[in-house]
Amino acid sequence: MKSKTADRIATGVFIAIAIIIISILVGLFSFILVNGLKHVSFDFLTTPSSNVRAGGGIRDQLFNSFYVLFITMLIAIPLGLGGAIYMAEYAKPGKVTDIIRSCIEVLASLPSIVIGMFGLLMFVNLTGWGYSIVGGALALTIINLPSIVRVGEDAIRSVPRDLKEASLALGITKWHTIKTVILPTAFPSILTGVILAAGRVFGEAAALLFTAGLSTPRLDYTNWNPFSDQSPLNIFRPAETLAVHIWSVNTQGLIPDVEEISSGSAAVLVISVLLFNLLARWIGSIIHKKITATK
Repeated sequence: MKSKTADRIATGVFIAIAIIIISILVGLFSFILVNGLKHVSFDFLTTPSSNVRAGGGIRDQLFNSFYVLFITMLIAIPLGLGGAIYMAEYAKPGKVTDIIRSCIEVLASLPSIVIGMFGLLMFVNLTGWGYSIVGGALALTIINLPSIVRVGEDAIRSVPRDLKEASLALGITKWHTIKTVILPTAFPSILTGVILAAGRVFGEAAALLFTAGLSTPRLDYTNWNPFSDQSPLNIFRPAETLAVHIWSVNTQGLIPDVEEISSGSAAVLVISVLLFNLLARWIGSIIHKKITATK
């Protein structure tokens, strides 16, 4: 009887905890979406922002967010995947491996504001780039690397050992085995982790305050020359992202419709992050089904 009672109590406690977590999440999402979606329109998404006049949009900030994310993942994925392959397949147990693993854990626990200050010193002042997209992308790469390495390592280690041994038994080299057997099998988990990491980067603000800046030059979307100052593709221009724009509007905004702009921007940001998470699960399940069907 005592064990059954304890089991019921434990079950009730865990159900209550789950309900509390879901309630907090639903309440937060509902508050942001109810207050923000009514201010979101096609004009809001496609018009530039204004520092003094009402009725501005988030066109440039939205583009900057996706562009910084693209540059970040372009840098972080090869580095993170390479680190994951090394840790899972090449690193031998020992002090050096333990030190590398400890460094990854410490890097993962660093507050983003600290990485932003480091980025300000290294990618803004020391390089002479000033506030720039590439500086923000490098700072976000530092934030993203630990999660990509850990997700990639776990995905590679989860590949059945029989597949690897069968490939090596046929005389195939280790690198070719990794490239043609291990990585394709681990790809669904790696892709899911990468998309989830992208969602975190999309909503990052603290690190970008000190590296990408709080302003965006007048952009000409017909000019795709990456070396032009007014080109959207110029990686050495300052770029205020959507998350930074929300902070800037609420703390320094002089426009009369501050609340409407910040609420609408927050709704767009939350929906984007939610879509990243749903996309990760959807793509991961589809690829997993295809791989399972081919076996």
